[in-house]
Amino acid sequence: MKKGGSIYILTNKNNTVLYTGVSSELTSRIHAHKTKQFPKSFTAKYNIDKLVYFENFHSIEEAIAREKQIKAGSRLKKEKLINSMNPEWIDLYDGFLEE
Repeated sequence: MKKGGSIYILTNKNNTVLYTGVSSELTSRIHAHKTKQFPKSFTAKYNIDKLVYFENFHSIEEAIAREKQIKAGSRLKKEKLINSMNPEWIDLYDGFLEE
């Protein structure tokens, strides 16, 4: 059985930096960003921990392909994606993904 996956876009509190990632465990991955589990990482260094967009897939392979597609796009394309789901750019992790 294939394991599903998710892509996500994070930003900082001022929405100035965007980070696109992929994970087979979205909730725990976002938690790792928020708690700065990897203190020397790009997201920890720039305080990027606000989940503003995500998509879920049936397989991790589909998620990886989508992540590559999003990363290849411009910032404007990423902003349009975020605005389509989350026009207020609120942190979707707060109460939404918590189990």
